[in-house]
Amino acid sequence: MPEKVILTIGTKKGVFVAESSKARGRFALRGPFGQGVAVYSTLIDTRGKPRIYASSCNPFFGMKVLVSTDLGKKFKETKSAPAFPKEDGRALANIWSLEPGDGKNDLWCGVEPASLFRSGDGGDTWEMVEGISNHDHARKWQPGNGGLCLHTIVRSGNRVHLGISTGGHYLSEDGGKTFTASNKGVGAGFNPDPYPEFGQCVHKIVAPKAAPGRMYMQNHGGWADWEGPGGKRPDIGVLRSDDYGKSWRSIAKGLPSDFGFPIAVHPHDPDTVYVVPHVGATRTCPDGAPAVWRSENGGGSWKRLAKGFPKKESFFTVLRDGMDIDETKTPALYFGTTTGQVWIGRDGGEKWDCLFDSLPPVNCVKVAVV
Repeated sequence: MPEKVILTIGTKKGVFVAESSKARGRFALRGPFGQGVAVYSTLIDTRGKPRIYASSCNPFFGMKVLVSTDLGKKFKETKSAPAFPKEDGRALANIWSLEPGDGKNDLWCGVEPASLFRSGDGGDTWEMVEGISNHDHARKWQPGNGGLCLHTIVRSGNRVHLGISTGGHYLSEDGGKTFTASNKGVGAGFNPDPYPEFGQCVHKIVAPKAAPGRMYMQNHGGWADWEGPGGKRPDIGVLRSDDYGKSWRSIAKGLPSDFGFPIAVHPHDPDTVYVVPHVGATRTCPDGAPAVWRSENGGGSWKRLAKGFPKKESFFTVLRDGMDIDETKTPALYFGTTTGQVWIGRDGGEKWDCLFDSLPPVNCVKVAVV
């Protein structure tokens, strides 16, 4: 069967699925599914027969996980969703991350308030991961503007990296049994101590498969003009690690702003990384002129990619899970905006086209070749 490119688009009003051939000329859209309910996370699970998962988070009727086994033609609810034990005292407010585990039916799920859950049966039952959910720091974390969310799960062998806003980066080297705050070099511009042990507002973390130990982070930057205690804190927003996240250094020089939410890495070239700089105060692209910025030398320098975007009066906001890149031979990038547009950047972002112009506000975009 010819391969297809599947795009999942989680929005404020449900999840959409778009499908194209590998040529990516035209995408057919279906949905919304889970109508009227916000979807903050999706997973296109390509282990075995493809499945699509989507969180469905209703503040009145509770949390659900939806699953599709026919590439998004229809969805049904799993038998249960993550939930805190009654004696825990916390109540689930949102599902921010869904990632595959080791086994064919294993899933990991990051939630708000920041905690981690695992399922061994495709999402029908869940158990809380005590090592991070009841970590000594857990009751000391504070919510960021988007809530207290565990939004990023990056796994490689026994290493598990978690991104928490506002908790920072946590690393497990025993498969998720225990976790340690690992924030050396990760700044917190809003904190009197600019480099605390934990409490950073990490926005997103990615790790290229082709360079073990390499990681990139979009952190909460935008503090270059800070006049409060401790003074200015420039260039703490875009970071790189070469030791499995045990230390981080800035690669923000050359960007118009070090504030942003998403970050993506090329699937075949670990030195090529993409960010979408925003103005810290407005959370929109600088000067009303959208652009994605690309580095092809691991953050040593940056190039503005804007061919096809409006040149003015367009104040895009792209959220932390709003950008992804496919794994074709010549990858394309995709991002969605809070004003309901979905864009494709073919040839590694050299040329941009709007795929969909008037969807509900977009929370997340994921892509896979199946």
